Amino acid sequence: MRLAIIIGSVRQGRFGPTAAAWFHTRACRRDDLDVDVIDLAEAWLPAVMPARFPAFPAEGPAGPPAVESLRPWLAEADAFVVVTPEYNHSFPASLKNAIDWYREEWRGKPVAFISYGEASGGLRAVEQLRPVFTALEAVIVEETVAFYHHRPPADLDAEGLLDALRRTS
Repeated sequence: MRLAIIIGSVRQGRFGPTAAAWFHTRACRRDDLDVDVIDLAEAWLPAVMPARFPAFPAEGPAGPPAVESLRPWLAEADAFVVVTPEYNHSFPASLKNAIDWYREEWRGKPVAFISYGEASGGLRAVEQLRPVFTALEAVIVEETVAFYHHRPPADLDAEGLLDALRRTS
């Protein structure tokens, strides 16, 4: 089974790569999983869809090169884990953009979430992502892993964060 971990934030100093690395380490312990990490900060997806581009890209002409180079990674995945922060009580525009460029790639596949943020641990972002993926006929995993933090240092690794969480809970 192929699992794709998608890092949804593109901001500098983001915690997403740390959370993704934490999960990646655990997922790779399983012999039955091939795990890919897709960092949207490296995907360089266009922020604007051209007017001539169809509402459902898989049914129309090929998209821009960055879109087409990411398409096989998503298409070959059997399941997804989306790592998202909460920005202004929602999820990042970079993540919505990445979701909207594709349709068939999400259909019928499980989507789970790892969220992070301060007061809600990013759970408000996840609550807004659920209907988006449901509209694309993805299968939503109900349980979410949420990291609650107050601006951890960029160099804090996931194990250090977990240790800090254990000390504060």
